[in-house]
Amino acid sequence: MMADGRFAGRVALHGVAYLTLGFILMPLVFVTWLAFFAQEIPSFPPEGYSLKWFGAIANNRNFVTGLWTSMQVAIAATMIGLVLAVPASLILARRQFTGNAAMSQFLLLPLVVPGVVMGTAIYVFQIETEIATGLPILGSLGGLIAGHTLIVIPWTVRLVTASLAGLDPAAEEAAQSLGANHWTTFFRVTLPAIRPGVVAGALFGFVTSFGNLEMSLFLVGPGRITLPIAILQYLEWKIDPTVAAVSVLQILLIAGAMIITDRYVKLARVV
Repeated sequence: MMADGRFAGRVALHGVAYLTLGFILMPLVFVTWLAFFAQEIPSFPPEGYSLKWFGAIANNRNFVTGLWTSMQVAIAATMIGLVLAVPASLILARRQFTGNAAMSQFLLLPLVVPGVVMGTAIYVFQIETEIATGLPILGSLGGLIAGHTLIVIPWTVRLVTASLAGLDPAAEEAAQSLGANHWTTFFRVTLPAIRPGVVAGALFGFVTSFGNLEMSLFLVGPGRITLPIAILQYLEWKIDPTVAAVSVLQILLIAGAMIITDRYVKLARVV
């Protein structure tokens, strides 16, 4: 009787897990299916299937320009975020000082602040900075990258700190006792050991920046557009499977990046 109860419990647990997974994947399945509909106005059942909507992406200037801008901003924000977040993670993990915990929570704050609130705050900050300095910050590519850097840093700090927690400081101390200076120890011992965390942080930061909409709406300038904004503007005037095709390309791009990254750096070690 007890064995039957355990078996029923395992079946119920697996059933709930599969239902949850199906619920999570359902939007991806429907968006991918919609991208291949032949008719312009989506309806069920589909009248046929076609690849023409993927070709329509290349003929839409906003989608092409938005994709290029999103790639530029995401790559630049990720690189700058790494340069700032990796040293910060080292200090948090290897130095004990008053306010250590508060500083750690402060660096993770952009993960919990709503995107609209953060976009508004950065928008106002850039206006005040431009008034005070006279620098053309608002609406510039640099201002957009600076805003996106803020949402990259938390991912890198969180994952690099997790990697450092699993690294025995004795390895770094041994290298220094053998004559290595701090820079040599970092590049020869610490960095190779925390590489999975660095790469995972960069990957998740890139994905977050690439798909960001709320903050970008406040920070883009005239004549500049990101891919999420291009999709939003397209939906204001037209509803056809072209948007679904763009979404499928985004999914494939991100999935491909994750698969390639996991091939060389096992993300499961830190994620």
